Amino acid sequence: MTSSPTATDAQVILQLYDLRREAELRKAREWWTQKFWPENYQDYTKVSSAFGTPENNWLRQVMGYWEMAASLANHGAVSADLFLEPSFSGEMFLIFGKLKPFLGDLREKASPSFFSNVEKLINSSEKSRKFLERTESNIANMKIRAAAAAKTS
Repeated sequence: MTSSPTATDAQVILQLYDLRREAELRKAREWWTQKFWPENYQDYTKVSSAFGTPENNWLRQVMGYWEMAASLANHGAVSADLFLEPSFSGEMFLIFGKLKPFLGDLREKASPSFFSNVEKLINSSEKSRKFLERTESNIANMKIRAAAAAKTS
């Protein structure tokens, strides 16, 4: 990675964090992290093609936020090392981990550059690749718990 983060990098991170506190983006993030568990390309497109629904708006809003924010780090506008701290970007890893199993389909059928800034940033260091592996394991465990809870309901 690059040199040590600066005070300007910290300011950018704080501004990005502040954007995440906007009311509608909070709803969108909650939906993504707690309710949206796509298993395949079809699950994704059910939401992405349902224009005018809150879920469609939330899908695009959160993905757009993380893709934009990752592009800032990829292009050096903010320290990638600081950006990739799990306390700031852990949610990005969760969202990418949910989409990764069918990312090839998304790129083939929707856009060749689908979530490419996020993927490039995650793959930019060994530390972040290992964090993604842990996140993917956590996602698998979350799915197991959700399936068990659904059976008892």
